Amino acid sequence: MKKKLTVGILAHVDAGKTTLSEALLYLSGKLRTRGRVDHGNTYLDYDPMERERGITIFSKQARFSTEACDFILLDTPGHVDFSAEAERVLTLLDYAILVVSAPDGVQNHTRTLWQLLEHYNVPTLLFVNKTDIAVKRKEEMESDLQKALSPACVGFYEKESPAERDERLSMLREDWMEAVLEGETLEDGEIAALVSQRKLFPTLFGAALRLDGVAFLLETLDRYTLAPAYEEDAFGAKVYKIGRAGSTRLTYIKLTGGRLSPRDEVTYTAADGKTVTEKVSQLRLYSGDKFEQVDRVEAGEIAAVMGLTATYAGQGLGTEADTGRPLLEPVLSYAITLPEGVDPRIAFPKLKELEEEEPSLHLAWNTELSQIEARLMGDIQTDLLKRLIADRFGMDCEMNEGRILYKERIAARTVGVGHFEPLRHYAEVQLLMEPLPAGSGLVFDTHLPENILDLNWQRLILTHLYEKAHRGTLTGALLTDTKMVLVAGRAHLKHTEGGDFREATYRAIRQGLMKAGCTLLEPYYRFRLELPASLVGRAMTDLQNRHADFEMESSTAETAVLVGRGPVSTLHSYVREVISYTRGQGRMTCISDGYEPCHNTPEVVAAVGYDPEADLENTPHSVFCSHGAGVVIPWQEVDTHKHLEANISRPVVDGNSEDTLSVMPRPASLKKKYALSDEELEAIMLREFGPIKRRKYTEPKRIADIPAKHQKPKPQKPARRLVILDGYNLIFAWDTLKEISDYSLEKARDTLLDTLAGYAAYTKTELMVVFDAYRVPDGMGSDFVRDGMRVVYTKEHQTADAYIEKVIHDLGPDYSIRVVTGDYLLQISAVTAGVSRMTTREFVAEVTRVGSEITEFIRRLTEKRG
Repeated sequence: MKKKLTVGILAHVDAGKTTLSEALLYLSGKLRTRGRVDHGNTYLDYDPMERERGITIFSKQARFSTEACDFILLDTPGHVDFSAEAERVLTLLDYAILVVSAPDGVQNHTRTLWQLLEHYNVPTLLFVNKTDIAVKRKEEMESDLQKALSPACVGFYEKESPAERDERLSMLREDWMEAVLEGETLEDGEIAALVSQRKLFPTLFGAALRLDGVAFLLETLDRYTLAPAYEEDAFGAKVYKIGRAGSTRLTYIKLTGGRLSPRDEVTYTAADGKTVTEKVSQLRLYSGDKFEQVDRVEAGEIAAVMGLTATYAGQGLGTEADTGRPLLEPVLSYAITLPEGVDPRIAFPKLKELEEEEPSLHLAWNTELSQIEARLMGDIQTDLLKRLIADRFGMDCEMNEGRILYKERIAARTVGVGHFEPLRHYAEVQLLMEPLPAGSGLVFDTHLPENILDLNWQRLILTHLYEKAHRGTLTGALLTDTKMVLVAGRAHLKHTEGGDFREATYRAIRQGLMKAGCTLLEPYYRFRLELPASLVGRAMTDLQNRHADFEMESSTAETAVLVGRGPVSTLHSYVREVISYTRGQGRMTCISDGYEPCHNTPEVVAAVGYDPEADLENTPHSVFCSHGAGVVIPWQEVDTHKHLEANISRPVVDGNSEDTLSVMPRPASLKKKYALSDEELEAIMLREFGPIKRRKYTEPKRIADIPAKHQKPKPQKPARRLVILDGYNLIFAWDTLKEISDYSLEKARDTLLDTLAGYAAYTKTELMVVFDAYRVPDGMGSDFVRDGMRVVYTKEHQTADAYIEKVIHDLGPDYSIRVVTGDYLLQISAVTAGVSRMTTREFVAEVTRVGSEITEFIRRLTEKRG
C-alpha cells in the first residue's frame, strides 16, 4: 500500500519555499505549468494580499502523489511576523522540509524554526536552495549546517555512489561504521528509521526555480520516510485552523485515529467548558483553493469539516489532547481606532471572529481605556489586520504605534489569603504562591485533603484560578511564571455559594502579590546584525546603549556579523536605524526570545501609574462580618483576621525539598472581632432579623367559643398556587430527560417545558421554571412566558438556588408556594421560610400520575363523543 504522509515546508523569508512547492507539484504531475511569485500566479499563494506582497501569509495545503506515496503538502509563512502560523502547523506534520537559502546561509529565523521542529519532534530534511547563485561549494555549506544546526546534517548528493553516501553516514553510528568497513551497503529502511528518530537530517542541494535537485528530493522522500501508525478504531483528531467559505464555518482537522463520515456525531468540550455534541454535515479535501467533497476520511487525512460550531485552533477531539501553549508569543500591543460612529463595544465581538480564524491575531478588550487592542508580532501583521477588518466588516480602522507587552511574576514565596464574608455569605481561600523559571507560565494545583475542604469546592477554586487573566501589582500587566497551590480553604454549611469562592480566590491572589511584590518582565529579541566592517564600532556602541548582550559571530575585511539578545523596547526601532546609517548595506533580523526582568522598571512603573489598591476589579482587600454587616479589611491586616492557619514547611530529604501541610482553625485568642464562629453568626442574624416565623397561607382558625351566628370572619381570598422548579435539577433527576440531555441539552429543556405545560393546564397551577445560567459568559438573563408558564434564565454569576431563594422571600401570602428541588440546602431554606418543598423524584412521580389522568380523561372524552 502507498504511504500517506503530511509534509510541511518551512523557511526564512525569500529562501524560495513557495518556488520549491510549485516545483514539487509540477514534477509530480499536479500542475501543468508552474506559477512564479514575481508573476503573482502561484498555486498556493492565491490570496490577494499574498500576491500583492509576494509572501506567504496563510498556511495552505496541496495534494500530490508519487509511485510510493500520497503527499499532503502544507505550505507555511516564512516571514517572522507570521511565525505563530507556522508553529501551529508543526503539530500535524509527519515530516518537514526546511529550506535554506544558499547565498544567505542559516538565518536567525532558520534557527528559530529548527528549535520549533526539535520541540515538536518533527523528522526533518534540509533543502539548500539557490545553489546556482551561491559562492560556496556544497561541501562547505554542509559543514556550515553541521556547525549551525546539528552534526547529523549529512549531505545526500544526486550524483554519487551508495558507497560514498554510506561512508559519510557511517560517522553517525558505530555499527554502521563496522558494516561499511566490511563492504556492506546500508539498507534504506535503516536510514529511514534514523531519519524518523531525528538522528539523521538528509541535506539536499538544488535550485527550485530551475528544477535542479527537486526530482531527487521527491525520490529521497519516497525512499527514506516511514508511514506513521494510527489507531484504527478510536476516533481522534487535531484542529489546526478555523476558516470560512462565504458564511460557512470550516474546521480544519488532521484525523489521527479512526474514521469520519458525514452525519457522524462528534462530542467535544467547547472553549467555555460546555460539552457539545454536533453532527458532521460535510467533509472537504482542499488542494489550493479548490476542494473535493468526500463521503469518508481515514486516519492520516487532513479535511475541512462542516457542522462543528464551537471548535477552536489547537483543540483535540476524541482521543487527542489539546495542543499546549505556543512557544512564540506576541510582544507588541496596538490600539485599534475604529471609524467615527462605530461603538467599539459592539464591534469587538465581531472582530473576535477574525481571531478564531487567525489565532495569531490576539484581540483583547482594554477595560481601563475602553478600547480594542491587538497583540501582534510585528508591523506587517498590523497591515494584515487592517485589511481583514476592511474586507470582512467594511470598516477602515487605524492602529497606533505598538506598545510593549510587559508581564509580571511574583517576586517571592508567600501565602495569599482571601476572605469573603458579607452577611449570609462565607468563603476563605489560602494559596501558596511562588515564582517559577522563565517560560513556565501559570501553574495551578491543590494539596488540600478532602476532609478539610470538600472536593467539589476545591475544583471550583481551581476553575476560578483558570478562568481569569490575572494581573500583577506594578503595572497591571498579565501575570506569568507563578505557581499557585491551594493550601487552605473553608466553606459554611448554609451560607456558602459558588460566587463566594470566586471572590475569595481572586482576593487571595491579589493579597499574596501585594505581600510578596512583583518583578516586572519585558520581552526580549534574539537578533543577528550583518553590516559593513567599517561600521561595527558604531553598532557595538548602539547595542550597549540599548542594554543588549552580544558577541561577534564572524568578521572579514568587508563584513561583520553580531548576534545577541536585547530588550524589545530598545531594539524594535533600531532595525530602521541600521538601514539608514548603513545606507541599505546592513541587515538586522529579530525574533522574540522570551521574557527577562525589565532593565528600567522604575521608569516603566512611573509611566503607567497603576494603583493596585484602586483597581476595583482586582482588589487585594477582604470582607469580614462584624455586627451583622460586611466590613472591608485592608490587605495588610487580613493575616491577623483569617480563620485558618496553614502551616507549610519544606523539609529536605536526600537533597530534595517537598512541602508538607497542616491546616487548623486559628485559636480563639488570635481571632479579632471580625472572626466569628457559626454560633456567633447565628446569634447576630437572630438579633438583627428576629426569629424565623412561618408564613400563614391557610385559612385562619375560628374561635370555637363564639357562637356561629355571631361569627363574622373576613372573607379570605383563596391563595394562588405556585410551583417553583429548578429546571436542570429536574432534568438530571428524570431518567428520560437525562438520556436526552446526553446528546442535546436544548432538546431536554424543550421536552421538559412541553410536559410541564400539560401538567399546568390540567392542574390549574402556576409554574415558574428556573434554569441556572451561572457560568454563561456575559449572560444577561431572561424572563419570559411560554405556554402559560414563567421561564427564567438567571444572569451570569447568579445560581438558580439563589434566584429561587430570593423569589421565596419576595412573594407575599397571596401565593401558596411549593419548591421542587433536589438541593438539600434549598429545601432547608424553603422550610424555614414557611414554604412547602418537594423532591424532584416526588414531583416526577406526580407529573407521571397527572399524565396518566390526562390520557384517561382524553380517552373517556373520545368514547363519550363517539
